Amino acid sequence: MSSRSRVVWISAGDPPDAFPGIETAMREPDGLLAAGGDLSSPRLLAAYRLGIFPWFDDGQPILWWSPDPRCVMFPKEFYVSRRLKRDLRQSTAMIRFNVGFNQVIRECAEPRFAEQGTWITTDMISAYGQLHEEGWAHSVEIWQDDALVGGLYGLAIGKVFFGESMFSRQDNASKFALYALSQYLDDHGFQLIDCQVASQHLLSLGAKMLPREKFSRMLQAGCESSAKFVNWPDSPLPVAEISSI
Repeated sequence: MSSRSRVVWISAGDPPDAFPGIETAMREPDGLLAAGGDLSSPRLLAAYRLGIFPWFDDGQPILWWSPDPRCVMFPKEFYVSRRLKRDLRQSTAMIRFNVGFNQVIRECAEPRFAEQGTWITTDMISAYGQLHEEGWAHSVEIWQDDALVGGLYGLAIGKVFFGESMFSRQDNASKFALYALSQYLDDHGFQLIDCQVASQHLLSLGAKMLPREKFSRMLQAGCESSAKFVNWPDSPLPVAEISSI
């Protein structure tokens, strides 16, 4: 628990891992830790390995967060309701990986419902596009015929997937994408999906809240190899066959 009333300022010239300890993050707003720095690949990768992520609006400095508790999902524990099972069986959509990464992140950046603006700024789009080119950032996509109707993106470091955002243009499309991701990560020995901040949608699908200290310990083990995960399927897969991925 921290009694600090201000965040630490990071300059662009500081080392990539020059973050204060996550235990010093503020309680209100929950998890605010630092400001400034840049969105270079080395700094972003260092932040994620430490349990920190950027989240800010246009016109703000880059803000770095590490909330307590942390919303996570264990790949084995994705909850498939009876209704979702039915919708999976009836779906004619296809799953693809890393085919339309830039389109996915731009769809995720679109304002939703009554929201004003987006936290996925043009600088964020550019930074995560660079991570994708470097083999760190990945997308799971749901395609109906030739149209992208849902998906998600995030980073894979070692055996941890850091989810960033998802979107749907068709009923259940983001659920299909997250289920496909969890199945595939489970089959390849991944330990954890970081969901960052809780929502009723995520909790209904099996996400849990972990104390930040426990989350940090899991990251130390899960990201130890710092490996890039590149073994994604090349061919489209039917949504109806997700359970066999």
